[in-house]
Amino acid sequence: MQNTARRPKITVSADGRGLVSQAGTLLLLEAARVTGLGQGLAGGLARWRAPRAVHDPGKILTDLVMALALGGDCLADIAVLRAQPELCGPVASDPVVSRLISALAADLPAALRAIRKARAAARERAWALAADHAPGADGSLIPVDIDATIVTAHSEKEKAAPTWKKTFGFHPLAAFADHGAGGTGEALAIVLRPGNAGSNTAAEHIEAARLALAQLPRRARRRVLIRTDSGGGTHQFLAWLTRPGRRLHYSIGMTITEDMHQAILQIPDRVWEPAYDAGGQVRPGAWVAELTRLLDLSSWPEGMRVIVRKERPHPGAQLRFTDIDGHRFTCFATDTKAGQLADLELRHRRRARCEDRIRNAKDTGLRNLPLHSFAQNQI
Repeated sequence: MQNTARRPKITVSADGRGLVSQAGTLLLLEAARVTGLGQGLAGGLARWRAPRAVHDPGKILTDLVMALALGGDCLADIAVLRAQPELCGPVASDPVVSRLISALAADLPAALRAIRKARAAARERAWALAADHAPGADGSLIPVDIDATIVTAHSEKEKAAPTWKKTFGFHPLAAFADHGAGGTGEALAIVLRPGNAGSNTAAEHIEAARLALAQLPRRARRRVLIRTDSGGGTHQFLAWLTRPGRRLHYSIGMTITEDMHQAILQIPDRVWEPAYDAGGQVRPGAWVAELTRLLDLSSWPEGMRVIVRKERPHPGAQLRFTDIDGHRFTCFATDTKAGQLADLELRHRRRARCEDRIRNAKDTGLRNLPLHSFAQNQI
């Protein structure tokens, strides 16, 4: 027996009849339909559909996503959709949902491949529909920001561990496509990690970047700017980014070493250029300069530039060990050869928008990983 029920046609009126709550869900349901996400998940997850099952695994997973977007934080919150079949159609029961998640987690690599394939196809369709408004349609680089965050756990869950922030939980590494100040960005990939995972683990940065690139339309994968904080400033990660044939661009934060510290001291005052604020205007008390010629970069990728920013800390800020003469210094590496230093530094600093993307993700499900199994939480 297969469920062939269709969602009823929805009309919008202001006559006060047929009122429903959570009507905003319709926008997400229509987006899933237009982009083919629902069909993609249904086809990709067909092998996990039990014989004589009523509910399609793709529909169940789509409903779970909708529940998360509506503020749910556990599987049982799918009841929000079940209460309104006229809007969401037939919704699986809690035991059916739980069995599906367990079945997918038992075959995790194949299940994740199927889900990621469906997501990538839906994104390609969405960007094609956006046409000239799609990211990178004007030929510009598409920033992909990689950053880690802490997800606390309030009970003993598999691979939950103490974190560097003295909390307990997980330390996932996320990758977001940045659509600028006026856009919300897109979550491309999240690599779930134990709470004690390192901040500068090259292998996991490579994994996050690889998964993020696979989510982009093929035509866009050679116009990508990878941005990270100093956690990505490792030889191994930069060597992967600059591997021949990959054609990626990067703007990567760097930890200030003793060599950089000494190089900064050699920069004459006349070399420092004014830095820009978020609006692209000169920011008082902040300057930028290039360190490339003052450093031995022979062990780093060819063509790498190192740029340093100097600024006066805000009143009350605690100075760090690497701060010099009352100024705070930050460095980043890039392969971009053209452009003013202030523009390149501002472009790098805009990776801070990734923090907003992470906050949005936590508002739509990432704040809590409800299941005990590490594999189930990855689904």
